[in-house]
Amino acid sequence: MSATMSKSWNQVKKNFVRHRSIFIMSLPVLIYYLIFYYGPMYGVIIAFKDFSPKLGIMGSKWIGFKHFTDFFSSYYFIRLIKNTLLLSFYSILWSFPAPIIFALLLNEVKHEKFKKGVQTITYMPHFISLVVIVGLLKDFVVTDGLINDIIAFFGGERSNLLINPSLFRTLYISSGIWQSVGFGSIIYLAAISGISPELYEAAVIDGAGRWKQMLHITLPSIAPTIIILFILQIGNLMNVGFEKVLLMYNDSILETADVISTFVYRKGLLEFNYSYSAAVGLFNSIINCILLVVANVTSRKTSETSLW
Repeated sequence: MSATMSKSWNQVKKNFVRHRSIFIMSLPVLIYYLIFYYGPMYGVIIAFKDFSPKLGIMGSKWIGFKHFTDFFSSYYFIRLIKNTLLLSFYSILWSFPAPIIFALLLNEVKHEKFKKGVQTITYMPHFISLVVIVGLLKDFVVTDGLINDIIAFFGGERSNLLINPSLFRTLYISSGIWQSVGFGSIIYLAAISGISPELYEAAVIDGAGRWKQMLHITLPSIAPTIIILFILQIGNLMNVGFEKVLLMYNDSILETADVISTFVYRKGLLEFNYSYSAAVGLFNSIINCILLVVANVTSRKTSETSLW
């Protein structure tokens, strides 16, 4: 065993000497993650303590899993899990395939100027601040907004759509698709551009039309990219966009809009219950980690494509 370890260590040293310039270039990124991501991780122990800022992290009293049991038995637990999972599920169902479909459609456009124009227009919303996006959304859905003008034109009644709990998820998902579909398609367009033209030429000779070329050449060729991004999406299943939900929700729609991340924000920063919020956040992170590992293992066994 020692001989094997010694051999591996020697190999590591040789790789470091051979590629030292690359290792040196990666040092700032490594230091950044150590300081801002791994360094603060010791603070997670406050989830198991009755944390008091006066006593500090190490001086606070240990209480074990009390905060976890309180959360699991609370009134909010079922509602938070349900809302978080539903928003994530609808995001995967609608938001995840949208850039793929858009990239496939855009790839079929042969007029280069029109194609570049569409790409530029659809990329632009990604660079607009989320605060501005939600501000525009609120202006559109208020009683005298554009969407209500359309509803009234077809004989419907005007109402503030953002205080309707049943419409929150629709507004959240649809606005997210509008903002991210263009920018999200970049990865898939890059993957499509790497497909050998000879495959398409051979398909044309065999009599395959545009639909069959897309179905049997384009999609299988970009499948590894789709799978990797899908695994990453699954790993963030419980991390619903906190900022957007916080900007959109109000007391009228808490029934459907309240998710784990906003609950942690309220408990931790507004009610100063740091230990309880840390316990809820830790639970959320553990679930995400488990989902990521399961998705990766499943993908490796079924498609031989995985993150590790």
